[in-house]
Amino acid sequence: MTLRRVLTAAVVVVTSLVTLGAGAAAAATPSYSRYVALGDSYTSGPFIPFLRLDPIGCVRSTNNYPALLAATLHVSSYTDVSCGGADTTNMTNSQSVPLFGTNAPQFNALRADTDLVTVGIGGNDDGVFGNVVGTCPGLRDSDPHGAPCKAHFTVNGQDTLLASIAATQGKVTAVVQGIHQRSPHAKVLVIGYPRIAPPTGTCPDVLPFADGDYPYLDSIERALNTAVSNAADAGGATYVDTYTPSLGHDACAGDNAWIQGKNFNLFAAYPYHPRKAGMVGEAAIIAKALGVSRSVTSVAPTAPTAGVSTLTKLANALLKG
Repeated sequence: MTLRRVLTAAVVVVTSLVTLGAGAAAAATPSYSRYVALGDSYTSGPFIPFLRLDPIGCVRSTNNYPALLAATLHVSSYTDVSCGGADTTNMTNSQSVPLFGTNAPQFNALRADTDLVTVGIGGNDDGVFGNVVGTCPGLRDSDPHGAPCKAHFTVNGQDTLLASIAATQGKVTAVVQGIHQRSPHAKVLVIGYPRIAPPTGTCPDVLPFADGDYPYLDSIERALNTAVSNAADAGGATYVDTYTPSLGHDACAGDNAWIQGKNFNLFAAYPYHPRKAGMVGEAAIIAKALGVSRSVTSVAPTAPTAGVSTLTKLANALLKG
């Protein structure tokens, strides 16, 4: 065989291998066309630019992780009905939101042909998240180096927050089962909550908890994520862990933080909620769980969004409670 024939044969073999490899990779990456996102404010992304108007009170960002994931996956149909303040009851019941709005039951978005669903829910059930961020900072001055928040929520030797979280597990399981009933062919991902507090150290100017309540806050979040993970398993869904990969991106991490601290930034994030960087990080984590290595980091609005005046009115309404 001449040298030319040897080289030609080698090129054919290599080309065939590359083609086969590319085909295998394409076959291994699942494709989704009809995506529905359900969830609470850790899904909707309050005050991350830009806020949608449908309804504005849900504080649903055009750059939350569902929007970024939809763009990453190039889905043909994308519906995000996540809403700030939602709990598991709002899957089947409508939710009143600030500025005279109503969010329809989130399950209304599900269809028989929906093939991908993400749901991030559970933190608001029995007011767990609201009780923590609404109570613990105000207790810091009473015992800055102790754990006054833990003491406050411990009644007759029982941690009332942990008791609430134990009940939440069954509620989230029911949510997953309800998704499967309405969208029986869908891949269902249950999204965990990213890390809020650092594993060590404190940053009271950002996260104004007493020193001893930092590990307590972390223990509550870990318990919540365990409950959500167990619910996913019980309901036949896939749990996506965002807590572990967010190490080093807690509220105390400065420019690397995925979570906003106590200060309200009208054009970036609501207190104690994800920043855009957090949504970008979570979208990449979820995409990876679906076998997709690429990720989109920004999405341009395709419909009118809230202006400064509307954002200010919304912020005032939320802060008044």
